[in-house]
Amino acid sequence: MTQLSSAKDGIITDEMKTVAAQERLQPEEIRALIASGRVLIPKNLNRNFTPRGIGKRLKTKVNANLGTSGDHFELEDELKKLKAAQDAGADSVMDLSTGGDLAEMRKAIIENSELMVGTVPIYGVATELSRRDMDITVMTADMLFEEIERQCEEGVDFITVHCGVTQRSASFADSSKRVGGIVSRGGSLLSAWIRKNKKENPLYTDYDRLLKIAYKHDVTLSLGDGLRPGAIADATDQAQIEELLIIGELTRKAREKGVQVMVEGPGHVPLNQIKANMQLQQRICDEAPFYVLGPLTTDCAPGYDHITAAIGGAIAAAEGADFLCVVTPAEHLCLPSPEDIYTGVMGTRIAAHSGDIVKGVGGAWEQSLEMSKCRKRLDWEGMFKYALDPEMAKKRREISKGSEKEVCTMCGKLCAVNLHNITA
Repeated sequence: MTQLSSAKDGIITDEMKTVAAQERLQPEEIRALIASGRVLIPKNLNRNFTPRGIGKRLKTKVNANLGTSGDHFELEDELKKLKAAQDAGADSVMDLSTGGDLAEMRKAIIENSELMVGTVPIYGVATELSRRDMDITVMTADMLFEEIERQCEEGVDFITVHCGVTQRSASFADSSKRVGGIVSRGGSLLSAWIRKNKKENPLYTDYDRLLKIAYKHDVTLSLGDGLRPGAIADATDQAQIEELLIIGELTRKAREKGVQVMVEGPGHVPLNQIKANMQLQQRICDEAPFYVLGPLTTDCAPGYDHITAAIGGAIAAAEGADFLCVVTPAEHLCLPSPEDIYTGVMGTRIAAHSGDIVKGVGGAWEQSLEMSKCRKRLDWEGMFKYALDPEMAKKRREISKGSEKEVCTMCGKLCAVNLHNITA
């Protein structure tokens, strides 16, 4: 049984009760939302951890990407990144490793993670072929599905699968003179395979095989946006929308089979197109939980793309996105450090919280209101309590030591709040 099949049968699982308590909802409300496909709980049957829900009426969740590359593959470094993500308050992590012993890396992250864990199985196939001096075009369908089943057996909670990259949808990316081309690694690998072999994507043609594996382990499918725009000039183009239409069909099919499913969304989108993108996804995919990367609102901020993504993420969350993927200051430049992960998670959490205030979920408005009341009283301990990053707030407050106790070094005796408090 999966969370979805249980919900359809009227069964309230322990995981549903846990999520209900986290979200200030009743267990029956969570069950009904899962049964409708608008909420999911990614939790592999083979793992034991405190689950979290993703979807409508719930707090916007945050994912942090970890993982090695062919140039740097130290397990200890990835575990430090995992700790940084957990310390910063992420809700999940994805292991996107492509260097070193991938199975060892995955095992260590699953064993040490207190959070949901996701992967992109095709990376495992591509990395192994590369190690043998072969490229992705020699991959067989069995290689890919065997890797998917292996990772599901190991305990991953959700997997990104680029089922919507088909001969037709990929052809639009090839023929449209996109500025950024195909920037999704999984999308690029599959489009190369399709082009060379002149065959259809096995994740699309053998989708039922994928659903059987996912159902067996209750692994959530994250239907990847392999043709997402990697430049704002490419946003909302034919390739992106064609893939989304296919994903909409596959979303409905997964739900029919009792498999939990979410949809991945665009990367680079100008501010004036974010709302439309959120509405399109919700309409085409019947309000399936939406997992977005950013969106990044300009292409011109390398080194500061955690800010670029937080701007877009806040708007996306306010307009209905359910799950935000962290973008770090290292985006487009290098492999992130643990410090980059922490900074990226905090930026994305701020975006998620800003969206939640608009959506009225998870007590976000109340938290902001309590912070404002504490500021009015110059109640520093109260401010630390309601801060998204209490430790950062305390660290900054330490700078004010030696000044008047009630105020900070920004205004000192000219503190507007203090003046109003003593004169009103």
